[in-house]
Amino acid sequence: MIIERATADDLNVLLAFRQEAASWLTALGSDQWQRPYPADRLLSTIEAGVVFMVRDCSTTAATITLTPDAEEGLWSDQELQEESRFVNKLTVARTHAGQDLGGRLLDWAGDRAYHSGAKWLRLDAWTTNKPLQDYYLRHGFEHVRTVTEGGAVNGGPRVSGWLAQRPAMPSTAHGFIDQVESGARLEDS
Repeated sequence: MIIERATADDLNVLLAFRQEAASWLTALGSDQWQRPYPADRLLSTIEAGVVFMVRDCSTTAATITLTPDAEEGLWSDQELQEESRFVNKLTVARTHAGQDLGGRLLDWAGDRAYHSGAKWLRLDAWTTNKPLQDYYLRHGFEHVRTVTEGGAVNGGPRVSGWLAQRPAMPSTAHGFIDQVESGARLEDS
């Protein structure tokens, strides 16, 4: 499997991924991702060069957003002084579930973060999705706190404020063929 930067041509695939994940989560009893994510916001992150796609031959298997920019209102000023990279919208296609692609993507993200000089790989998870929180804990993250104040980027109250972090560290265990060129937005400080 290869990992590469997303392009504008991936927008519809990413929107479909989110809808597929929302349906799957609903079937599990979760309210996660029930509000549609604005396509224009997603396109702007693609254009910023911080969205990555895992390809299995001609099939898109997973996606992750890895950015140096924290969502406003989540991390303290002191925490923001520490060089970090932030994981968002990690999604695995149901056709590729059960292969630990999410864990491998977290290792890839931690490696990218480490090589860009970051101390931390950080994320915010859905506040009511305990199985997701447990997943991140099993993958080496430590819960920092839960933030419920504020609004969500796609409208309504904040719903993704379970904050966690793990040290950024080098890894080749992810096993992806990395086709992301260096020197892009991700490495900017």
